[in-house]
Amino acid sequence: MISSTNKRKVFISHYKGDRNEVDAFIKDYSSVFIPKVLGANDNDEFINSTNTDYVMQRIREEYLGDSTVTIVLIGSCTHSRRYVDWEIKSSLRQGQYTPNGLIGILLPSQGNSAHLPPRIKANWAKGESNCYARYRPYPYSKEELSIWIEDAYQARTSRAHRIQNSQDMMKYNGVCKICGVTH
Repeated sequence: MISSTNKRKVFISHYKGDRNEVDAFIKDYSSVFIPKVLGANDNDEFINSTNTDYVMQRIREEYLGDSTVTIVLIGSCTHSRRYVDWEIKSSLRQGQYTPNGLIGILLPSQGNSAHLPPRIKANWAKGESNCYARYRPYPYSKEELSIWIEDAYQARTSRAHRIQNSQDMMKYNGVCKICGVTH
């Protein structure tokens, strides 16, 4: 059983079109971590600014808060979403903040593969040597997920020098490589 004293605060980044699977993930695994989720309510604030530093600061302060790990739940269109990109960029920001550990997890609807958001792709490599992020299939058990979260938490110091976060933030949603449209 997972000890509640080891539960990490985990920010869940996702595309709102995958909300049913995201809600199921949180319901099934919330005994392993303390979930922090943007977009849980339809009236969540939109950060309307072209100032990159301001947007990242607001995401970090208002939504990432005191989380230590970010899990990006990856569906078919997640790779093209600007908010997901902003949340990952803010999660990896260094300096005033210790970066969050980063895990990309495939949603069940994706089978064994999906297009990765570019910022996860920049921080992950097959074989997982010499990279910061981890990319995983949907977890089989709470214990498995707990191990992944703890690895990501430890990466904040042990692998932080491997963070690749210099890319500009996406200004707009991209064209989805699956649907061929901008959602």
